[in-house]
Amino acid sequence: MMSATTFEFEAIGTTWQIDITDVLDKGRRDGILKKIKDRIDIFDMNYSRFRADSLVTKMSQMVGAYELPEDAKLMINIYQRLYKLTGGSLTPLIGKVMEDAGYDPDYSLKTKTTLTQPPSWNEAVDYDFPYMYIKQPIMLDFGAAGKGYLIDIVAGILSDDGIERFTIDAGGDIFHRGDKRVSIGLENPSDVTEVIGIASILNQSICGSAGNRRTWGDFHHIIDPYTLKSPRHLLATWVVADTALVGDALATALFFVSAEVLKAEYNFEYLVLNADHSIEKSEYFPAELFIKE
Repeated sequence: MMSATTFEFEAIGTTWQIDITDVLDKGRRDGILKKIKDRIDIFDMNYSRFRADSLVTKMSQMVGAYELPEDAKLMINIYQRLYKLTGGSLTPLIGKVMEDAGYDPDYSLKTKTTLTQPPSWNEAVDYDFPYMYIKQPIMLDFGAAGKGYLIDIVAGILSDDGIERFTIDAGGDIFHRGDKRVSIGLENPSDVTEVIGIASILNQSICGSAGNRRTWGDFHHIIDPYTLKSPRHLLATWVVADTALVGDALATALFFVSAEVLKAEYNFEYLVLNADHSIEKSEYFPAELFIKE
């Protein structure tokens, strides 16, 4: 008797788990997994600053016009919008700063040099899809939204194959599709053996960002391009949205601006855990919390 399918693998520096409730035979399972891994490899080849042969690495080495892949449009557009909404704080031009701080292709986690502010969007690039003109060598970093976008792409592969019930979990960023809600523990960044609540989603994504993951010295995976420091006023953020691209990007943007600023352009629910363990959340954030507001 055939049963539900679970795929587990490592990709783009994190652990993936894909649970499929639909019943699949072995041939179909193998074919779908190959499609997913092949597509992730293409995405990585284009957008990973950790690969010497990637498109973004080439863009960091030589000025000029580059034709972007078709899938770049949604991702670059959200970066462009959030760059404006955050006053330049959420920027894809942060790659060199991240490398110099120690978040480099070798994962050395050792600060190599004095950090310098990245250029502004207009100083560094001209963008008119499908072309991006690089005015000066600049290392792009898509860590704020890239994983979420890739989750959506993988979800599209499953849907295109006729699969209707599945959950994708890539390093804690989750997209769910089906007819039953799924529950997700909200990890306490001060004690990863505990949760501060249980969220519940249906045909949505939930993405989080926290300073306790990928942390070293005075830094974590988010660095303010103006202060050249990692924000410490928040411990974690979570965003529920229709797509993981939006959820992932906004979970990072909340480290720089208030939810009200982002609500002007995006429809989402949120939970913010402040440094003093107080919380702020939207009225309809779908979770039972174990701490007081």
